[in-house]
Amino acid sequence: MAQASARHILVSTEEKANELKAAIEGGSDFAQVAKDNSSCPSARMGGELGTFGRGQMVPEFDQVVFSAPVGVVQGPVKTQFGYHLVEVTARQD
Repeated sequence: MAQASARHILVSTEEKANELKAAIEGGSDFAQVAKDNSSCPSARMGGELGTFGRGQMVPEFDQVVFSAPVGVVQGPVKTQFGYHLVEVTARQD
């Protein structure tokens, strides 16, 4: 069964997500940006979500995690929770 590890940043607006993505692409540390900005409880761990299988996350999130290249920040990804920046840190298909 496919497994992935990922980290994310959750914010309420697409504009904020784009702003944070630009900061990360400009050299800001993903974990620090997550700690400072994410509204998810995972923020205190730098956005780390651990390892999970296909179907354990909401569909929009799942689709990105199981198709995006490892180590590349994706998003904003809109879900019922808000806007996510997602980085797949490992995946086994």
